[in-house]
Amino acid sequence: MSVKSFLSLPFANYVVLKNKKWKYNAVNSQKKVFETLINSAKKTQFGKDHNFSKIYTYSDFIKNVPVRNYEDLSNYIEKIKNGEKDVLWPNTPMYFCKTSGTTSGTKYIPISKESIPNHITAARDSILNYISKTKNTSIVKGKMIFLQGNPKLSKTGNILTGRLSGIVAHHVPNYLTKNRLPTFETNCIDDWENKVDSIVDETLSENMTLISGIPPWVQMYFEKLKEKTGKQIKDVFPNFDLFIYGGVNYQPYKRVFEKLIGRKVDGVELYPASEGFIAYQDSQEKEGMLLCVNHGIFYEFIPSSEFFEKNPTRISLEGVKMEVNYVLILNTNAGLWGYNIGDTIKFISVNPYRIVVTGRIKHFTSAFGEHVIAEEVEKSLQQTIKKNPCVVNEFHVAPKVNTENELPYHEWFIEFENESENMNSFSNELDSSLQGLNSYYKDLITGNILQPLKITKLKKNSFREYMKSVGKLGGQNKVPRLANDRKIADELSNYKINE
Repeated sequence: MSVKSFLSLPFANYVVLKNKKWKYNAVNSQKKVFETLINSAKKTQFGKDHNFSKIYTYSDFIKNVPVRNYEDLSNYIEKIKNGEKDVLWPNTPMYFCKTSGTTSGTKYIPISKESIPNHITAARDSILNYISKTKNTSIVKGKMIFLQGNPKLSKTGNILTGRLSGIVAHHVPNYLTKNRLPTFETNCIDDWENKVDSIVDETLSENMTLISGIPPWVQMYFEKLKEKTGKQIKDVFPNFDLFIYGGVNYQPYKRVFEKLIGRKVDGVELYPASEGFIAYQDSQEKEGMLLCVNHGIFYEFIPSSEFFEKNPTRISLEGVKMEVNYVLILNTNAGLWGYNIGDTIKFISVNPYRIVVTGRIKHFTSAFGEHVIAEEVEKSLQQTIKKNPCVVNEFHVAPKVNTENELPYHEWFIEFENESENMNSFSNELDSSLQGLNSYYKDLITGNILQPLKITKLKKNSFREYMKSVGKLGGQNKVPRLANDRKIADELSNYKINE
């Protein structure tokens, strides 16, 4: 046993024990975070504009600080970019995290010297938690790979700017750097396909024990390894024990990965965001991710059913209920206030507080009033695959409103690795499952407003080619699972299999 693996277990046990203080005292932890945030930002421009000196309770906060998106905060961000200090948070940000926006184009999310440790600590703790619970110290003996964006940083004014994964790469603890792949030079390759080819070359002969990344891009890495060696991943990396993932729901990829790997590998799900590290999986037996309540973020929750109303209900952690779909609102020690990151979650446990990500508030299909969300399409697909075995690489759902001489319908664009033996049965079961999960959709079907869904089969690597065509191949980019328009659907139609 190496010294590192020998010491990793007692250290992991220590960290897990330490984290129990906030894990099982979450509401009080959040109250302390709230007080710290308000007191720290009283003298900032935002704090003065929103009466922070008179905010003593959460109800005071609600009265003074509205829910915002990036566009609503952009005037403050511009001041920071122009060199002003004490705008959203004391002093100036340590970094700007550069992300792809929608109506705003590129977004510049501030990361402060107070917030950056939380990104690192939460990621570290997720691994230590796994070691403590499983007693598997072998993962620290071998090499680790983190599929990520370019770590090169530029400057916006005087503020270092880059992708989140690139920023975090500069703060990896020293004890991990010797085991970490790929090399800095490889990580700096912008073209994702060339980058993955280089990663394959660098890792092929190594003792890989931990692999981390967004599932579709890890899948691409595994496929290239298999293509080069003709072997399953278990035979390429016999000591590969832990897969760390996040960014998208893993369940639709599960069968693909089982086939590529060839055996069961433990997994740890993370919920990192540019705005802060929100949650991580803390159990191999229980579903969901532990909400990080002591990491510089004060959380708010709005029921997604009310979100588009004029005055929706707005609650803190102590008011949440299980199995309710909430829009997640953040207040952070980097200066984001009442900030809507666009994600929807639900609680599946309240002691401790564990969540699952259910989708994006802007990613839904409701062209006919059905308001189908990502969780419902993903779950209906999972249920269908159990009854009609097949392997799905990726999918996208969009409404087909304009039809000739037939009722409108939901169109499912599916890239199969292996099709179901009976596609008619698969399609019928998929529609039935969705009806069972969404009563509005069922009413539209039974009321002859909609006809049952239709499946459009896509060629292999269609989603990958689509992402490449729009300049979003690799990194933290992923294709939305559903939409309320045909923008993505029309592009995907170019890759359909003509039968």
